This record gives sequence, structure tokens and C-alpha cells, in this order.
Amino acid sequence: MEQSLYLMLDSKGTPIARGRVQGGTGGQYWQIQVEDGKIDEILEHKKLKLLSVMDTGPSYEGVIVRSRNDMIQLEVTRINADAHDMRKNLRVVVHFNSFIYPLGAKWAGRRQVESNDLSAGGIAFFTDHSLQVGAVSYTHLRAHLQVGEQVEVVIPVTAQPLVVRCQILRMRPTERASYVLYAAKFLELCNDEETMLREAVFNLQLRGRPRAAGPGA
Repeated sequence: MEQSLYLMLDSKGTPIARGRVQGGTGGQYWQIQVEDGKIDEILEHKKLKLLSVMDTGPSYEGVIVRSRNDMIQLEVTRINADAHDMRKNLRVVVHFNSFIYPLGAKWAGRRQVESNDLSAGGIAFFTDHSLQVGAVSYTHLRAHLQVGEQVEVVIPVTAQPLVVRCQILRMRPTERASYVLYAAKFLELCNDEETMLREAVFNLQLRGRPRAAGPGA
């Protein structure tokens, strides 16, 4: 019997549970065993979106027809053939300490960062705009990362820590003295890396709370 694991989202695209489809996905009516979620909370939503956890297949939309114990029956009303952007843009607020490394930049060494949110397509993080060279901090240089600059960032919340290349998209000052918030997109991800990032985002979304991890956590 075919069993497919799906992330279950509400109509706004917020993950609320995971479910395993029993008996295949070829028909209009799906039998879904709920995992990693509460059936009562799922039944508060008449309409659901389903997104495969593992593959790059389509996403589905449907209406809950009935439920029994931890099983629900869903009438599939729409199939979205290309769900790549939906997977890539699913974002979770998560706080962990990590590091970035320069790629052809004018600064050397590594810089400590604190994440603000994470998706399979990018990351937002805080960092001090002082320049760190070895053990010496040159706060007076005000060495901002530049929009368009590329760095490597360590992601410690995946099944195995990843070091991925990213490009700074935008920046803005914060209320935290010398700290700046940067938004960056990931570059040149292989399929395994994107899958690991997506699974980490799914798991963190379902837990519904920030997770601390990484150096200094």
C-alpha cells in the first residue's frame, strides 16, 4: 500500500500538522492519518493545503469531508502542478547562533550572526557591523556587509549542519546599537541541501516555537 507523507497547511499557508496518505493519491478522496499534529486543531479548518515533504511534486488543496480518531477524509478540489516556490518560500521564525565567512570580501576571518528567520530559499540574520579580524574588533570601521555581497553561512538546525553560499539582498538598522538585520538568498544549493533545509523548516514550523542551536546556544 502506498503511503505518502504530506505537510498539512491551513488556507493561509501555515503548517498545522503532517499526515500520511493511506492507499494512494490517485483518487478524488484521500484518507489521511494525522501525524505531528492534533486532530481537533485540524478540524477547525474546513480547507487544507497539502505539500509533499520529500519530493518536488504538486501541492493539493481540499475540503475535509469527515474524520474518525486520527484519520480524516479529504476531498481534493485543486492540484497545483508547480509547488517549488511554495516549498522554497515557506519561512519560519527561528533564532540560532552561527557564523558567516567572507567570499572575496575585504574582511577576513568569520563573523558571528544570530538568525531571525529561515526558509529553503534564504535566511535573515542579525550581526554586529564591526569588522572582526582575528581576536581584534574594529568597531570604528563600521564594516557593513554590502547588498550583492556573497558570504558562506553555517546552518546548524538541519539534520547535518550545512555551510551554504548566500547573497545579501537587503539590510536595515535595528534598535540593537551596532546590529544590522540582513536578508540573504541561498545560491547553488544541491538537491540534498535544499531537501534538508526544507525538512528543517517544516519541523520547526510544526513545533511552533523558535529553536536555539549552534555555537554559543
